[in-house]
Amino acid sequence: MTKKLERIYSTVFAEHISKHRQMVFVPGPRQVGKTTTCREIADVYLDWDNEDHREIILQGPGAIFNYAELSMLSRQPRVLVFDELHKYSRWKQLLKGFYDTYPDVARIIVTGSSRLDVYRRGGDSLMGRYFLYHMHPLSVGELVKNPLSIDLLHEPKETDERNWGSLWTFGGFPEPFINHDEQFSRRWNELRRKQLFREDVRDLTRIQELGQLETLGRVLGERSGGQIVYANLSRMIRVSENTVRNWIETLCSLHYGFLVRPWYRNIDKALRKEPKWFLRDWSGIHDPGSKGETYIACHLLKAVEGWTDLGFGTFELRYVRDKQKREVDFLIIRDDEPWILIEVKQAETKLSPLLGYFQRQCKCAHALQVVIDLPFVKKSCFEKQGPQVVPARTLLSQLM
Repeated sequence: MTKKLERIYSTVFAEHISKHRQMVFVPGPRQVGKTTTCREIADVYLDWDNEDHREIILQGPGAIFNYAELSMLSRQPRVLVFDELHKYSRWKQLLKGFYDTYPDVARIIVTGSSRLDVYRRGGDSLMGRYFLYHMHPLSVGELVKNPLSIDLLHEPKETDERNWGSLWTFGGFPEPFINHDEQFSRRWNELRRKQLFREDVRDLTRIQELGQLETLGRVLGERSGGQIVYANLSRMIRVSENTVRNWIETLCSLHYGFLVRPWYRNIDKALRKEPKWFLRDWSGIHDPGSKGETYIACHLLKAVEGWTDLGFGTFELRYVRDKQKREVDFLIIRDDEPWILIEVKQAETKLSPLLGYFQRQCKCAHALQVVIDLPFVKKSCFEKQGPQVVPARTLLSQLM
């Protein structure tokens, strides 16, 4: 029997629909738990990939209203979940029509393995009608039961050794994490990769050169934590630089990986253009340094997107590097101002002088050297403002 894993997002979504009429959009990677989590609070569930459900959706708002029996008197609006609806070319028009025609009779949740947030750009016909909640894999903060919607930074809590080891070895996607089995994990990851490159790309893009795109995916899979040099990738894959840029953007939109861009304001001779690439799943990375940096990057991305989604401010994940190749791995930006510098080390506890060097330039509040192998310490990483060495287990427990 599969162990049930309670996700913090269940509480967040339930709280939202109890307070707000805006739709909930839930983008996130394939197999991250969106469907399971949303179905737990759904009264009515419609999946675009289900042929019977698709027929109802294509008939329009009236058919959905009747199928969901929304004319029946109820104490609270019913919760209606649309899964993978973005695969329908007219999904925004459908939602706008339903939302405007039948206000207050239902609360709507829309999930998708493609980035629903790309449609926030100018001319968005749904503007003001939805809030985004990015769903991420499991993290240390979630495993120690930090609430998602109370504080930015929590008191440190120690996670048990099995959870820490399982998260590091098998990644944060629920199924391999729960199964705790190397053979299962390898098969699951390979299937997920094939589904992404052969099904999601086919269904959601117009890319024809699937073999070359898959080759790019394998190359990027071996370079997590490295800088992207588009010209080099262009020569390797034998497509134009613009094509490489577009394909990497596609892989980001499908949550295969993400880019962290350099921060250059107030940095002397700063690098401005070259982003760093990170996989969404660190479990298959063999190099310890690359794996550790990706592990921390995924935790930080979950934090900054979660804080932004919940209205604590506008947060970004960046890094700093100058033309002399001096670099600090990450910089968290809060409301357009540097806030926390983070350098990742596997075991090195000698404080990097670059933390103090860039902290003076950025004028950020905190500068942390995060060490993967250090044991947990029950003391906040944020009581001191100067550069300090902290255990990864402590820092990550304070995040979401």
